[in-house]
Amino acid sequence: MNGARTDEPHEDAEGRAENWSSRRGPDSPAARFGATMSPRASARSLQARLIRRERENLERVFAGIEDDDSVARTAALIAGARRRFIVGHGRSAAFAHLLDLDLSHGVSQVSLIDGLSMRGIDVLTDVRSTDVLVAFSMRRYRRETEQLAEAFARRGGAVVAVTDSAESPLVAHCTEAVIVPTNSASVTDSATGVAAVIHLLTALTTSSAKGSRRRLTERESLIQEMGLYI
Repeated sequence: MNGARTDEPHEDAEGRAENWSSRRGPDSPAARFGATMSPRASARSLQARLIRRERENLERVFAGIEDDDSVARTAALIAGARRRFIVGHGRSAAFAHLLDLDLSHGVSQVSLIDGLSMRGIDVLTDVRSTDVLVAFSMRRYRRETEQLAEAFARRGGAVVAVTDSAESPLVAHCTEAVIVPTNSASVTDSATGVAAVIHLLTALTTSSAKGSRRRLTERESLIQEMGLYI
């Protein structure tokens, strides 16, 4: 595996080493409810705890990005590809959909593998060395995402994993891995850091992809011509 991050400890604001992935708690929403949320807690106190945790999580995400250039390397890999495929299953499908929407504004040859308009098996029949697959997989890791990433890499394509731990099954098959902290005080792992990474990936990729300015200009012209917005 070239360029993938390891799950090394980070220093928090008080200089204490911590391994964030060991503090995420149970992996099922039902178990997390009992571990992190009290039925007797007021809405105000719960809200304050959630906001505090999300702020801490975002600080950890941005600190990690500043210390490690995996996001910049990933953006360069996506920008340099001829075809870009994006996939995610379960909750991760929402992340894949968001990257597909945002990246398609200024970058060509972006395809979402959604199992309907585009199926994974069809993509695998024609993988080229210039193709890249961006695979989102957060715990609990979906088997079909790992299987698709493995098959895609075996056929010579580059795989980018956007995941929440260096122990994620996707990491074994990736060319680059972006590890995103997802600590949360809610019944679900946090999506805040993942959304931030998607935002950064879109900006960095679009800024360096060939033809982005022309594509964005033409897209805006079409939007006006077709009257898409009120």
